[in-house]
Amino acid sequence: MSETATSLTRTITLQNPGEALSLFGPGDVNLRRMRELVSARITARGETISVQGEAAPVDVAVRMIEDALALVRSGTELTPDAVLRVSRLSGEGRSLSAETQGSPALPRGLKPKTPGQKLYLDLIDKSDITFGVGPAGTGKTYLAVAMAVNALKAKKVKRVILTRPAVEAGEKLGFLPGDLQAKIDPYLRPLYDALGDMLDQEKFEAYLTSGVIEVAPLAFMRGRTLNDAFIILDEAQNTTGEQMKMFLTRMGFSSKVVVTGDITQIDLPRHVTSGLAVAKRVLSRIEGIAFHEFTDVDVVRHPLVGRIIRAYETAEEQEQDRRAARRGDLQSIPEADSDTAPATSAAQD
Repeated sequence: MSETATSLTRTITLQNPGEALSLFGPGDVNLRRMRELVSARITARGETISVQGEAAPVDVAVRMIEDALALVRSGTELTPDAVLRVSRLSGEGRSLSAETQGSPALPRGLKPKTPGQKLYLDLIDKSDITFGVGPAGTGKTYLAVAMAVNALKAKKVKRVILTRPAVEAGEKLGFLPGDLQAKIDPYLRPLYDALGDMLDQEKFEAYLTSGVIEVAPLAFMRGRTLNDAFIILDEAQNTTGEQMKMFLTRMGFSSKVVVTGDITQIDLPRHVTSGLAVAKRVLSRIEGIAFHEFTDVDVVRHPLVGRIIRAYETAEEQEQDRRAARRGDLQSIPEADSDTAPATSAAQD
């Protein structure tokens, strides 16, 4: 390391050209993202990386590069989005590679991409009932399906049951073509897609035909007792309180339940309280039930998704502040004096 009065330079040496290619990405796409995310200067020559600048930015940049390198060495594919997640944690003095290691094994080599996802998987592994609550793109449903398939393959359960409430979100179910199954299939499609990613097509179809895997609307759960099963309720924010209670009480012996939902995307009528909101309030202190809250930091879709979520949250907070201010203004208006009230009434007559 070389140092001057205003700047210092630190170097990182890679093991071989292949490691450099994995770290920098095709066409140096990851390297360019790293340079965008820090104020220190990053220079790569062959298998040597130099970081130059003031002490604090250099420390952050070096932590980011070393953490990204640790992910590469663990067999994780590094992408520009992964670099962004690494950078966020490095700025907080944390390590993405360290905080996502040691999670339960998942099908197809899947690994958690954020510490929040890692904690979610650990809770599913240890708890009988797990609630995963948070914004779109955080992997709530996808990871739950992966854990379900893993449990089925390991013979921890005999079947997997995935369900959703068939709630209309702007469109009308009755106007869709076909019979009942054709009408409800669009609501269940995300679950089919996730399962298709985890299993070979032939095995997936065999499991569906035999009933080892069942994908059905929530209404089909009523009156059943589900033993030896891994049960997932998706889009739980669109359940009513009664539906949520009905679903949770279907759980039988040797079963595991995961409930996922986004409390900001409720499609129920305005006068109906979400069953997910009720469950958070009523069940949060019960032993054996775990709640995990995802944030925009856990979003693993396009980076714009996280920004969109933050923008909507900011707008909603501002609207709440405006409503509170209006309520305060109304409360500050003095009531009409009793002596003037009759005169006003007479004038109106």
